[in-house]
Parts: sequence; structure tokens; C-alpha cells
Amino acid sequence: MMCLTVLTVPLVLYFQNRDNNHRGESYASQNTPGARTSSVLPDLLTQTSSSSGAPGQRQDKSTEESRRESHVNVNVTPTCQDLSSDTPEIRKYKKKFGSEILCAALWGVNLLIGTETGLMLLDRSGQGKVYQLVNRRRFQQMEVLEGQNILVTISGKRNRVRVFYLSWLKSKILKMDGQVERRNGWINVGDLQGAVHFRIVKYERIKFLVIALKDSIEIYAWAPKPYHKFMAFKSFGELGYRPLLVDLTVEEGTRLKVIYGSADGFHAVDLDSAMVYDIYLPKHIQGPICPHCIVALPNSNGMQLLLCYDNEGVYVNTYGKVSKNILLQWGEMPTSVAYIGTGQIMGWGNKAIEIRSVETGHLDGVFMHKKSQRLKFLCERNDKVFFSSAKGGGHCQIYFMTLNKPCMANW
Repeated sequence: MMCLTVLTVPLVLYFQNRDNNHRGESYASQNTPGARTSSVLPDLLTQTSSSSGAPGQRQDKSTEESRRESHVNVNVTPTCQDLSSDTPEIRKYKKKFGSEILCAALWGVNLLIGTETGLMLLDRSGQGKVYQLVNRRRFQQMEVLEGQNILVTISGKRNRVRVFYLSWLKSKILKMDGQVERRNGWINVGDLQGAVHFRIVKYERIKFLVIALKDSIEIYAWAPKPYHKFMAFKSFGELGYRPLLVDLTVEEGTRLKVIYGSADGFHAVDLDSAMVYDIYLPKHIQGPICPHCIVALPNSNGMQLLLCYDNEGVYVNTYGKVSKNILLQWGEMPTSVAYIGTGQIMGWGNKAIEIRSVETGHLDGVFMHKKSQRLKFLCERNDKVFFSSAKGGGHCQIYFMTLNKPCMANW
């Protein structure tokens, strides 16, 4: 049986849970507008025949009526008529991890998980089995590029940017180690050490890898066959502020700019002129800030940004001029902030998860925790958002939330 349970959160809204068939991707996405099911996404592992019933199969009447008694709370009175199908859901996997989960990335329907002690795969298409792929290595950040057959990571004691080949990882799962294990399953990007954060951005047919190091920003570009690796493109050193967070924006389809966050604020680097300038320095805050997220607003030609730090967010353009007289403010200091594909921005705090419109900062919904706990954003795709919690005794669990409901803005 798929190791997945429904998480009840203390919010005021009634909803009915969907049928609990036992294939994570199928039952999470069925009846969800716009979501791709596991028949479209590539399955890494062979489907098992032990699933109890097909997707959408009705269960016995008594089971369905206990589900109808599930309750969650919400911050305003909902206006939808059909609450049973329009309420966002939070579910969790039963698997408990002994070390802290630092990052994750979707590979097909499955989830690659990076922890303090190694790399694992959670089989979401089958019975929730976890495969250990790489041992004794810390994985700080990762992103899957399936078209290039690679997993890009910041990993190891020296925080190197390292690329793992997906075919090599797949061979470890499917026990085809014989011939594949003899060749190296990974390669370093340059000779970089001390990486803090990276971002992969596609511009026309080029994939750029922007890397924040302790004292510089390095940009690599993906070179296809026969090279099949990231090659050095540009480097910016002697920065006035140490980068903690990095992104790349394309202004009006032509001008490339690196946007990065530091403990003092947010800054930009023009790739053509190499000019470095400040975009936003919060003068009202004493001491260092914690930059969370850089968002290029949709339909702004890469010119308008939402910059999130501490428990605030400001709207500025790429030249540092305030573009909206709006200050986004979270209800508490979030541990993670992320922009998601539904056009919203989410903040994970110790007491609640807040969902806001990225364009206006308007609060779309709040999930209150039963008890204070630290949650961390991991990754998202379509309308599914994955995050983890740190449990007592060092145990962590993984949750996912299904969004993109027709009336979520009306909570």
C-alpha cells in the first residue's frame, strides 16, 4: 500500500477526501484540472500489480462516510457551492527520515530527496519504497533536467556543484550495476567550491546555470553533444556584497541580468556591461536580512520583480525603482518562501502556511498548524507543492499539497 496519509490541519472548512487508491501520483491528480497524470509523466519504476483497485474506484459506503467527517479550518467563509472538490488538500508520506531533508526534486512522478547524509528516491508511482542512491554525502540543493539526463546538485563537504547522470542513478535502482557502475556516474562543474545557491534559467535554446559562491557569481551554459556538460560562460568577482541567493532575468527578451540577494539587500549584474548596482536595500531594518525569494513577475518582460526577505516582500523593477505601492507582509517570519506555478507565492512559518497572490500580495489562504513546527519548501510542479517537516528526535517527514482549485481565491 502506498505509504501516504491525509493530514488534518486546524483550519474552519469542510471537505470530502478523494478515493484513496494507492498510487501517489494518480490519486493525487485525478479530477484536478490542468494536472498531468502518471500516464503522461515518465514512470521510472515498473508499476506494481498490488494496487487495490483502479483510480477512481469507489470504496465501501462506511469508509466513504468516515472520510466525509474530516474537517479543516480556513480564515474566511468559503463561497464555493461544491466544497468537497474545491478545497486544497495536504497529505503526508508515512516514511520517516532519520536526518534532515535539505532539498528535493521531481524525477518523473518520483521524488529525489537530498539529506544531510545522502541521496534517496521515493517511489511515488508504486508502494512508497525508498531507495538509497548515494551515501555519506550532504545534498544542499538539486534540480532535475530530464532532457539532458542530469541531476544538478550542490553537494559534499566542500559544497561543490556536481552533476549526476540520471541513467546512472536509474541503474542503481534497477540493479543493473554491472556495466554502468564501472564508469563514473557524476562530474564536477568546473572546480568550484563553497557554492551557496544556484539557479537554472532557459533563454531561447540555451540553459544557463547561475551559481552563487561565497565571493563571486559564476555563469555556465549547457553545451550539448559532443560535450554534454556545463561550460564556463561568465564570471563576476569582487562583489560588494556576498551573494546568498541568485537568479537570472531576461529583460524584454534580450538583456540578461543576474539578480542576487545578500545580507544587506538585493543587487543586479548586467551581463553585457558587467555593471553591478543595488536594486533594493531595506533601510528600516537594523542588521542583516534573510533573502528568501526573487520572482520575475509574469507578463512583465522580465522587468518587474517581487523581492522577498525576512517577513516582507517589495515590488521593484530591475533598475531599483519601486513599481507597486504594496508591502507584502507575512503573518510571521517564514522559514521558506517560494513562487509556485499557480501564480501564487507561499510562505512556510512555524505556525502556519500562507498562500498569497504574487501580483498583489493578497492573502488567498492560510493553513494553521496544530502545533508549532518548522516546515521547509522542497519543490513544486503543476498544482502540487512538496515540503518537509522536522520532527522531534531528528525525524523528518514529507508532505504534499494539491492546489489549483477553481475557487481557492474565495477562501
